[in-house]
Amino acid sequence: MDERRIRGSATFPPHVVAEIQRAAAEGIYSIRGAGAKRPVPSFDDLVFLGASVSRYPLEGYREQCATNVTIGARHASKPIELAIPITIAGMSFGALGANAKRALGLAATAMGTSTTTGDGGMTDEEREASHILVYQYLPSRYGMQPDQLRRADAIEVVVGQGAKPGGGGMLLGQKITERVAEMRTLPAGIDQRSASRHPDWTGPDDLEIKIRELREITGWEKPVYVKVGATRTRYDVMLAVKAGADAVVVDGMQGGTAATQDVFIEDVGIPTLPAVRLAVEALRELDMHRKVQLIVSGGIRTGADVAKALALGADAVSIGMAALIALNCNAPLYEADYAALGVRSGACDRCQTGMCPVGIATQRPELEARLDPEEGARRVRNYLSTLTMECQTLARACGKSHVHNLEPEDMVALTVEAAAMARVPLAGTDWIPGRG
Repeated sequence: MDERRIRGSATFPPHVVAEIQRAAAEGIYSIRGAGAKRPVPSFDDLVFLGASVSRYPLEGYREQCATNVTIGARHASKPIELAIPITIAGMSFGALGANAKRALGLAATAMGTSTTTGDGGMTDEEREASHILVYQYLPSRYGMQPDQLRRADAIEVVVGQGAKPGGGGMLLGQKITERVAEMRTLPAGIDQRSASRHPDWTGPDDLEIKIRELREITGWEKPVYVKVGATRTRYDVMLAVKAGADAVVVDGMQGGTAATQDVFIEDVGIPTLPAVRLAVEALRELDMHRKVQLIVSGGIRTGADVAKALALGADAVSIGMAALIALNCNAPLYEADYAALGVRSGACDRCQTGMCPVGIATQRPELEARLDPEEGARRVRNYLSTLTMECQTLARACGKSHVHNLEPEDMVALTVEAAAMARVPLAGTDWIPGRG
């Protein structure tokens, strides 16, 4: 065999060949968890212009850089006050175990921020752990009870998710315990598939009626968010605002999921980077920027990501996969269990199996016991604290006394693609692709 004559195909690399052969053998699409694995333009392609002579930086930790944010003052009599602009995204009890949900709630409470229920309703443990809890109102209506809406601090109407815009969620039978099934009023041990659209509306006018109904149920106290997967972002944001949303959550394609078709994760939606800019432009066109809050999610990992999202005009960000990684998702522990799933630590995407080696995405008591909620909360709290300090450090370096004072002119792009998507200049030039 002459190694010089052996050359792999760019069109059919090994993972594509393996997927074609799997599809041919099984005759069904592939389902997995986590988020998109393809490289896309991201916040990594932007850098900040720190202050020097033409701008004056703030001095270290001696000059204040505030991080607080208010969400929901447009209509709600009890808007949410967050100490930091970083929230925990919706991840259901069912997709996650009770220990993981409790750990996330305790960490969010310690940092003065919110967590979110996800599909399937609210558990008492989550409500107890979370000082500020956002209740997700999804197309499935699994577990939806008016009394739970009243117990929550805000309501998030989920129209779409970044990992699967236009599609519904999945929770496979191996994760449907008696408790999960009872909460969702569905059989135990049977795959549960959420609807891809709400059953009682077909457009933005119906959404406006639904938001008004939710406000009446909760006495006009609770902020109402509308969450969309990043696709036709400009129009979706405008219509959500027209329908009466207090805040809009835009979830880019890097957002994760417990389970959906791989083809959804990799081939539907747009990256978070352009989605932020499109959403901000839509709000400004309506003269609603900072009046209707914008929360951005999908691939937020570092304090730099947070700062860049805020600089582009977001009011806050939401994290899901990163919070799970802080809980020890994909940690190099229990390697034999990863191997049994056909993966290795650092590359595990088998959330749908219910066999999570580190006890996060599982309902099995023996696996859940591997996650101590108190220790998990400490880790997530440390992570949130680090993100916040990193964001403040960058804001101070740009001379800002509040992280919301960051702006697009504080950044440049390292690639033509990122410059076009974010509408900031290519580094070393004043050129923004797409502008005359």
